Amino acid sequence: MDLINKIVKIFFNIILSLTVLIFIIVVYNFFQIEILKKDYTAFFGYTSFEVVSGSMSETIEIDDLVIVKITDDLQENDIISFKDNDEIITHRLIKIDENTLYTKGDANNSEDKTIDKSQVIGKVIKVLPRFGIWVKVFSDTKVIISIIITLLLFGFAIEKEENKDITDSKEKKSLYRFMRNRREKKNGKSEEKGES
Repeated sequence: MDLINKIVKIFFNIILSLTVLIFIIVVYNFFQIEILKKDYTAFFGYTSFEVVSGSMSETIEIDDLVIVKITDDLQENDIISFKDNDEIITHRLIKIDENTLYTKGDANNSEDKTIDKSQVIGKVIKVLPRFGIWVKVFSDTKVIISIIITLLLFGFAIEKEENKDITDSKEKKSLYRFMRNRREKKNGKSEEKGES
Protein backbone atom coordinates (compact mmCIF):
# COMPACT_ATOMS: atom_id res chain seq x y z
CA MET A 1 0.00 0.00 0.00
CA ASP A 2 2.93 2.34 0.72
CA LEU A 3 4.29 1.89 -2.80
CA ILE A 4 0.91 2.72 -4.35
CA ASN A 5 0.61 5.82 -2.16
CA LYS A 6 4.10 6.96 -3.20
CA ILE A 7 3.33 6.42 -6.91
CA VAL A 8 0.02 8.29 -6.60
CA LYS A 9 1.73 11.13 -4.74
CA ILE A 10 4.49 11.45 -7.39
CA PHE A 11 1.90 11.37 -10.18
CA PHE A 12 -0.21 13.96 -8.36
CA ASN A 13 2.80 16.27 -7.90
CA ILE A 14 3.70 16.01 -11.60
CA ILE A 15 0.13 16.78 -12.71
CA LEU A 16 -0.15 19.67 -10.25
CA SER A 17 3.18 21.12 -11.42
CA LEU A 18 2.14 20.88 -15.08
CA THR A 19 -1.21 22.49 -14.34
CA VAL A 20 0.43 25.37 -12.47
CA LEU A 21 2.91 25.81 -15.34
CA ILE A 22 0.07 25.91 -17.89
CA PHE A 23 -1.78 28.41 -15.69
CA ILE A 24 1.32 30.66 -15.57
CA ILE A 25 1.63 30.47 -19.37
CA VAL A 26 -2.05 31.33 -19.82
CA VAL A 27 -1.74 34.33 -17.46
CA TYR A 28 1.46 35.44 -19.26
CA ASN A 29 -0.30 35.16 -22.64
CA PHE A 30 -3.28 37.11 -21.36
CA PHE A 31 -1.02 39.83 -19.99
CA GLN A 32 0.99 40.12 -23.23
CA ILE A 33 -1.99 40.12 -25.60
CA GLU A 34 -4.80 41.77 -23.64
CA ILE A 35 -2.91 44.26 -21.46
CA LEU A 36 0.21 45.07 -23.49
CA LYS A 37 -1.75 44.70 -26.77
CA LYS A 38 0.90 42.60 -28.53
CA ASP A 39 -0.02 40.51 -31.57
CA TYR A 40 1.60 37.38 -30.17
CA THR A 41 3.50 36.17 -27.13
CA ALA A 42 7.20 35.30 -27.24
CA PHE A 43 8.94 32.83 -24.92
CA PHE A 44 12.74 32.92 -25.16
CA GLY A 45 12.70 33.67 -28.90
CA TYR A 46 9.83 31.30 -29.77
CA THR A 47 6.10 31.68 -30.15
CA SER A 48 3.20 29.46 -31.18
CA PHE A 49 0.07 29.80 -33.28
CA GLU A 50 -3.00 27.67 -33.72
CA VAL A 51 -3.85 26.89 -37.34
CA VAL A 52 -7.42 27.92 -38.22
CA SER A 53 -7.55 27.35 -42.00
CA GLY A 54 -6.77 24.52 -44.38
CA SER A 55 -4.45 26.52 -46.64
CA MET A 56 -1.48 24.32 -45.63
CA SER A 57 -3.48 21.08 -45.59
CA GLU A 58 -1.52 17.82 -45.73
CA THR A 59 1.45 19.64 -44.19
CA ILE A 60 -0.33 21.50 -41.40
CA GLU A 61 -3.99 20.86 -40.57
CA ILE A 62 -6.69 22.88 -38.82
CA ASP A 63 -6.28 22.76 -34.99
CA ASP A 64 -2.56 21.96 -35.27
CA LEU A 65 -0.22 24.13 -33.24
CA VAL A 66 2.90 25.49 -34.91
CA ILE A 67 6.01 26.41 -32.91
CA VAL A 68 7.73 29.36 -34.57
CA LYS A 69 11.31 30.51 -34.02
CA ILE A 70 11.37 34.29 -34.15
CA THR A 71 13.99 35.04 -36.79
CA ASP A 72 14.61 36.81 -40.07
CA ASP A 73 17.08 34.15 -41.25
CA LEU A 74 14.90 32.64 -43.96
CA GLN A 75 15.40 30.37 -46.94
CA GLU A 76 13.17 29.33 -49.78
CA ASN A 77 10.88 26.41 -48.90
CA ASP A 78 10.75 27.40 -45.19
CA ILE A 79 7.28 27.54 -43.68
CA ILE A 80 6.97 30.99 -42.16
CA SER A 81 4.48 32.92 -40.06
CA PHE A 82 3.92 36.54 -41.00
CA LYS A 83 1.58 39.37 -40.20
CA ASP A 84 -0.77 40.58 -42.94
CA ASN A 85 -3.00 43.41 -41.74
CA ASP A 86 -4.51 42.02 -38.51
CA GLU A 87 -4.03 38.36 -39.42
CA ILE A 88 -1.14 36.03 -38.74
CA ILE A 89 -0.64 33.65 -41.66
CA THR A 90 1.51 30.54 -41.86
CA HIS A 91 2.50 29.66 -45.44
CA ARG A 92 5.47 28.31 -47.37
CA LEU A 93 8.12 30.77 -48.57
CA ILE A 94 8.56 30.05 -52.27
CA LYS A 95 10.80 32.91 -53.39
CA ILE A 96 13.00 35.61 -51.85
CA ASP A 97 13.77 38.79 -53.81
CA GLU A 98 15.86 40.90 -51.39
CA ASN A 99 13.22 42.31 -48.97
CA THR A 100 10.22 41.10 -51.00
CA LEU A 101 8.95 37.62 -50.18
CA TYR A 102 6.60 35.37 -52.13
CA THR A 103 4.50 32.88 -50.17
CA LYS A 104 1.87 30.27 -50.92
CA GLY A 105 -0.25 27.88 -48.93
CA ASP A 106 0.53 24.26 -49.88
CA ALA A 107 -3.18 23.58 -50.54
CA ASN A 108 -3.79 26.87 -52.40
CA ASN A 109 -3.79 27.15 -56.19
CA SER A 110 -2.26 30.61 -56.33
CA GLU A 111 0.47 32.59 -54.61
CA ASP A 112 -0.29 35.10 -51.87
CA LYS A 113 0.30 38.79 -52.46
CA THR A 114 3.94 39.66 -51.88
CA ILE A 115 5.02 40.63 -48.39
CA ASP A 116 7.89 42.63 -46.99
CA LYS A 117 10.54 40.91 -44.90
CA SER A 118 9.58 43.17 -41.97
CA GLN A 119 6.19 41.42 -41.79
CA VAL A 120 7.79 38.08 -40.98
CA ILE A 121 7.53 36.80 -37.42
CA GLY A 122 9.67 33.70 -37.93
CA LYS A 123 9.85 30.20 -39.34
CA VAL A 124 7.99 27.11 -38.24
CA ILE A 125 10.27 24.60 -36.52
CA LYS A 126 7.68 22.15 -35.17
CA VAL A 127 4.07 21.17 -35.85
CA LEU A 128 2.09 19.68 -32.96
CA PRO A 129 -0.87 17.82 -34.50
CA ARG A 130 -4.29 18.58 -32.97
CA PHE A 131 -2.63 20.35 -30.06
CA GLY A 132 -4.68 23.50 -30.70
CA ILE A 133 -7.70 21.77 -29.18
CA TRP A 134 -5.84 21.38 -25.89
CA VAL A 135 -4.71 25.00 -26.05
CA LYS A 136 -8.37 26.04 -26.30
CA VAL A 137 -9.29 23.86 -23.31
CA PHE A 138 -6.40 25.02 -21.12
CA SER A 139 -6.79 28.66 -22.16
CA ASP A 140 -10.11 28.75 -20.35
CA THR A 141 -9.47 30.11 -16.86
CA LYS A 142 -12.48 28.24 -15.44
CA VAL A 143 -11.02 24.93 -16.61
CA ILE A 144 -7.60 25.67 -15.10
CA ILE A 145 -9.06 26.78 -11.76
CA SER A 146 -11.31 23.68 -11.65
CA ILE A 147 -8.34 21.39 -12.32
CA ILE A 148 -6.18 23.10 -9.67
CA ILE A 149 -8.97 22.88 -7.05
CA THR A 150 -9.59 19.20 -7.90
CA LEU A 151 -5.89 18.39 -7.65
CA LEU A 152 -5.56 20.25 -4.33
CA LEU A 153 -8.55 18.38 -2.87
CA PHE A 154 -7.11 15.10 -4.15
CA GLY A 155 -3.77 16.03 -2.54
CA PHE A 156 -5.44 16.80 0.78
CA ALA A 157 -7.24 13.43 0.64
CA ILE A 158 -3.94 11.61 0.02
CA GLU A 159 -2.26 13.58 2.81
CA LYS A 160 -5.11 12.78 5.21
CA GLU A 161 -4.87 9.06 4.34
CA GLU A 162 -1.10 9.12 4.96
CA ASN A 163 -1.57 10.92 8.28
CA LYS A 164 -4.20 8.31 9.25
CA ASP A 165 -1.76 5.52 8.40
CA ILE A 166 0.97 7.21 10.48
CA THR A 167 -1.44 7.71 13.42
CA ASP A 168 -2.60 4.08 13.19
CA SER A 169 1.02 2.95 13.14
CA LYS A 170 1.83 5.07 16.20
CA GLU A 171 -1.21 3.74 18.02
CA LYS A 172 -0.20 0.16 17.24
CA LYS A 173 3.34 0.88 18.47
CA SER A 174 1.96 2.50 21.64
CA LEU A 175 -0.31 -0.48 22.30
CA TYR A 176 2.59 -2.85 21.62
CA ARG A 177 4.82 -0.92 24.09
CA PHE A 178 2.05 -0.87 26.69
CA MET A 179 1.55 -4.61 26.40
CA ARG A 180 5.31 -5.27 26.50
CA ASN A 181 5.71 -3.09 29.63
CA ARG A 182 2.82 -4.92 31.30
CA ARG A 183 4.42 -8.26 30.48
CA GLU A 184 7.79 -7.08 31.76
CA LYS A 185 6.24 -5.80 34.99
CA LYS A 186 4.28 -9.01 35.38
CA ASN A 187 7.39 -11.09 34.69
CA GLY A 188 9.36 -8.89 37.08
CA LYS A 189 6.79 -9.48 39.90
CA SER A 190 6.76 -13.21 39.15
CA GLU A 191 10.53 -13.35 39.46
CA GLU A 192 10.40 -11.44 42.76
CA LYS A 193 7.84 -13.89 44.14
CA GLY A 194 9.99 -16.78 42.99
CA GLU A 195 13.03 -15.40 44.82
CA SER A 196 11.31 -14.99 48.16
